[in-house]
Amino acid sequence: MRRRTPPLPSPLPQRDGIDPVRVRLPGEGAWATVREHLVERLGPARAEIVDGMLEAGLVVGADGRAVAPDAAYVPGMFVWYHRELPPEVPVPFPLEIVHRDEHIVVVDKPHFMATTPRGSHVTETALARLRRELGLPALGAAHRLDRLTAGLVLFTVRPEERGAYQSLFRDRRVRKVYEAVAPYDPELALPRTVRSRIVKERGVLAAYEVAGEPNAVSRVELVEHGARGLGRYRLLPATGQTHQLRVHMNTLGVPILGDPLYPEVAAAVPAGDFRRPLQLLARELEFTDPVTGTEHRLRSGRVLEAWTSYDGWAAAPSTGTGQ
Repeated sequence: MRRRTPPLPSPLPQRDGIDPVRVRLPGEGAWATVREHLVERLGPARAEIVDGMLEAGLVVGADGRAVAPDAAYVPGMFVWYHRELPPEVPVPFPLEIVHRDEHIVVVDKPHFMATTPRGSHVTETALARLRRELGLPALGAAHRLDRLTAGLVLFTVRPEERGAYQSLFRDRRVRKVYEAVAPYDPELALPRTVRSRIVKERGVLAAYEVAGEPNAVSRVELVEHGARGLGRYRLLPATGQTHQLRVHMNTLGVPILGDPLYPEVAAAVPAGDFRRPLQLLARELEFTDPVTGTEHRLRSGRVLEAWTSYDGWAAAPSTGTGQ
């Protein structure tokens, strides 16, 4: 079996919990200088930014030395730099630690916080915040939880152990229990196991079901039902397709409260609008630690507000600044 060559260590430190960008110059190309390649890579509109970074010595090679503005293009060369990130509206909810040892950190993530940097959510992510607050620059995510979903997420402390924990989720050796608030339908026979084939296309917000061999399996149980025609549900995914529980609840005719994609894609809300969070919570994680052999049974302490205080959830004012 061929061993993977470990990546070159970065000559630049993290900034605000975010790793610098690493670029490997292609083996073939007509660029005369490093600058020409970076301008083409980032887009001509950012040529002035590239020039400013090079002039300020912010683009470095593997030896940590600044790349000169007129440095010749060298195929296979690596360069590093930090992206200039636009300001992000802080997510005004706590990121609570449920378990921490020398191998893992498990946190109770709030709604609206992305797990790892992606798109417009970079510094205001669980990973970046934990790296800053805990002083653990090598911290990495073993799996992901949707930005709109709250609950338990597992991070690894040591990069060399990350694969062992990621394999727990890949090989379905983690028992995951979710909780949701959705409409109550007395005609819907529960519990039941939903099986379907879910497709999520790149660049398309909502996933959808198609005919074919099922790749998504979820058990849906009704815990209780109460006022306003709502039910509290216990969801146990056996697979991990994108938006799986949200799609399956919608298929059953009881879409999760606060879902901006199912049954219909809603208009985007301004940054900083933290009202009416999706009523989906990753409540429990249960697994055998692949490094220590410890049996972990972890539980989120969060509540779903639409169940405990529907009026407060439905009428909550915006806590952000908008844009």
